[in-house]
This record gives sequence, structure tokens and C-alpha cells, in this order.
Amino acid sequence: MDAAPQLNDLAAAGCYKLGCSVDELCSAVEAAGFALFETDLKGVKGKKNLLIALAKATEFPDEFGANWDALVDVLCDLSWKSAPGYVLLLRNVSPTLGLSSNDREIAQDIFDDTVVYWRQRNKPFWVFFA
Repeated sequence: MDAAPQLNDLAAAGCYKLGCSVDELCSAVEAAGFALFETDLKGVKGKKNLLIALAKATEFPDEFGANWDALVDVLCDLSWKSAPGYVLLLRNVSPTLGLSSNDREIAQDIFDDTVVYWRQRNKPFWVFFA
């Protein structure tokens, strides 16, 4: 199955459990010319550690504030990584993301809002949980 055309489907972009192998996703991302941000969340617990893992994976600017507002700001300004679309791959994700229920809800809202933000700018933004 060729996943690259699916990645270009702006209306379908969103947050999903990965339904193919990581290698297939990486090949599709490369074929689509998208930027891939990948992080391993194995053993990551707590908001601060999640934000640090995301910052490393996405090469956030040095001024990243390591809080929810800063995460929103950075995910909605990927000017240092210009691409026709974006894929955030979170590997070894626990069902809770290693977060309290409140923080997990905030993180999911941020991911969902980021998808909408980029959709309004005609760029697909995908979040895959693997």
C-alpha cells in the first residue's frame, strides 16, 4: 500500500494510532516530502519530560519555554522546518502518555488544535501514536 497519497489528504490529517510499520510510514513521509518529527516516549513520565522529549525530536528553538503554551507556539510555527506537511511520530506511547488525566487531555487538545491550525493553512499535520 502506498501511504504517501494518503498523507497528502488534508481532510484526513489528524491524530491516529499507527496502522502500518514505522518503516512504511517513514517511506511515505519521504515520498510526500514531509518533515518527520520522531520521538521515543518509552519510560517518559510527566509533563516536563514529555515536553523535553518533544523539544528534542522537533529541534524546537533554544528559547522553547517547556510549558503547554510554548508547545502550542512552536507546533504552530515550524518556520525552521519548512515542508508541504508534517508528521509527528510518537513511539512506544503508553495509553496515558505518561501523564495525569488532566495533562493528557491538554496534550491531546494541543495535538488536535495543531492539526486544525495547519489544515487552515493547507498543510497536513499528522500525529501518529506507535
